[in-house]
Parts: sequence; C-alpha cells; structure tokens
Amino acid sequence: MIFSHSYVSSWMMCGSTLMDAALLVIASNEPVPQPQTREHLVALKIMGVKQIIAVQTKIELVPDEEALKHYEAIVEYLSTELEEVPPVIPVSALHGVNLGHLIKEMVERFKPPERDPTLPPQMYVARSFDVNRPGTRPDNLRGGVLGGTIIQGEFKVGDEIEILPGIYHQGKYHPLTTEIISLRSENIDLEYARPGGLIGVGTKLDPALTKADYMVGNVVGLPGELPPVWEYIDAKCVFLERVVGLKEELSVRKPDVNTLIELNVGTATVPAIVESKGPEDVYGLRLKIPICAEIGQRMAVSMRISGRWRLVGYGFIQRGREYKY
Repeated sequence: MIFSHSYVSSWMMCGSTLMDAALLVIASNEPVPQPQTREHLVALKIMGVKQIIAVQTKIELVPDEEALKHYEAIVEYLSTELEEVPPVIPVSALHGVNLGHLIKEMVERFKPPERDPTLPPQMYVARSFDVNRPGTRPDNLRGGVLGGTIIQGEFKVGDEIEILPGIYHQGKYHPLTTEIISLRSENIDLEYARPGGLIGVGTKLDPALTKADYMVGNVVGLPGELPPVWEYIDAKCVFLERVVGLKEELSVRKPDVNTLIELNVGTATVPAIVESKGPEDVYGLRLKIPICAEIGQRMAVSMRISGRWRLVGYGFIQRGREYKY
C-alpha cells in the first residue's frame, strides 16, 4: 500500500508503536541526512525502538568512491544521534548484493523482548477489513477482521473480547464486545496468539464496522481488563529543539492555549486542543477522539507547520478525565 506524503507521518508513528526493531533505509544517491531520515529516526527514538540496523540502498547508482563517502556520512550522522552506532549495511536490491549479509545481521542482532504471557491480553488495532466479496449472500457473510499487534498477554480462539473506545454512532462512542472466531498469522491459522508479528483476528462483528480501516486506533482486550478511556488528559511533554521533516532549520515553538495539536497514542491518531499549560510543560489536552491508554503511556506530539503535521516532541500521560459512555 502506498500513501501520499501528507499521511506518512501518522502511519510512521503508528508503525513505530508496533515495532521491536527497525531497518533505517537511506538511499546512496541522496545527501545525508534527508528530512524524512531525521523524522523517522526521531520517531524510533521517541517510541523507544533501540534495535536498529541502517541500510545503505541503491549503491549501484553511484561510483564506488561516492558510495564509500556516503557510507561514512551515514556513520557520522548516526554517531551524533544515537548512543551507539548501529551496523550500516550497503546493499543493492536490484542486483542482490549484500542481502544475505543483511538478513544474517538481522537474525543475529534483533532479539525479541521478554514478555509476561500472564498479563491481561491487549492488542493495538492497526488495520481492519471486510473480507467478503461483493455479492456474497447474507447467510454466507463472514464477520469483520481486525489486524494489528498483540502487545501483551495471549488471545485464544473463542475468547470474548472488548474493543475500546469503540465506534462512533449518533454523536457518541460505544464500546463493542464480540467473540474471536479465528486467529491468523500470514497464511497460518492459530489456536492462540502472543506478542510478536502481525495478527489477523476474525470476529463476529458486522463487517460494515471493520471495512476500510474504520477500527484503526482501537485497543482489544478481555472485558473489564482494558485501560481507561480518556476524553481529557494531563500530559508531561518534552519538545525537540528543531522541527523534524523540514529541509530548513526551524526551532520548535511550544503550543499555546487553544492550539490544535495531533497526538499519536498506540495506533490512534488524535486531534487535541491545548486547554491549559502548566509548569514543567504539563499540558491539559481536550481530546477530539477518546483514547484507551494506560497512565504513563508514551505518545508523540505533532503540530501543523508548513502545511502538514510535523513531529515536535513526545509526552507521557499523567492523569485525566474518563470518557462517559
């Protein structure tokens, strides 16, 4: 799937929420760093992704000497941004050069984090689908499918699940409950699923509710065991010195009261209005879309700059006011 550049930032933040490790891809025929390189690296740092390998691509497009200088520029850039410079692997996907070495490095360096399978299960919804073909008869319709990553615990076929904040209908949000009828990873049917990789969850939901990614941003769990749903939060915010994603150097101006900002919390992209600005950059934020989130959960903060949302910082939820269903 290909998105226009105006959507890249939100999808990038959503994706980085689900990652345990990342490949930072840098083209050999462009100066280092490009605005998007800075933006992606900052996003990985904000979301706490520390397992990184840099991939220097398209080495077939430049002479050997330029490729070597470009490699050195990547190393120098990463040394200023990260505590430890990750491996930088030059590759040519077109000619299959060094792909085996890249895969070997991924296998050796990328380690799954330790997770407690006894925790209450939670899954971030990153996609949702209607898998029925046009013209399917009503008695043959299959329930909606949720796609995403399990962040803790274990789901099993047959589990009753709750989905928060739910769906918007007639002026307010409504929580959903349903049953897991299938679990699938790639083309493999599962009886249970734990954290790691992307999972498709077949449900008994009306497929009209899940079509066209309508459920993105929700959190799935067992009934009564999900975090609170907030309509207002106080968040401790940390702002970057410079706006990332721009070619020119531009200092970050902290948002004032009544400013519209954008938050990325889990897989949810949420517009918010700054209602108060306290000491030590604790901001009171009225959310235009409720979120299901833990106290202390990390979030990315963006502001509208030069015509699109730009990453300017991050924050942690300290407290809030729960949404009244």
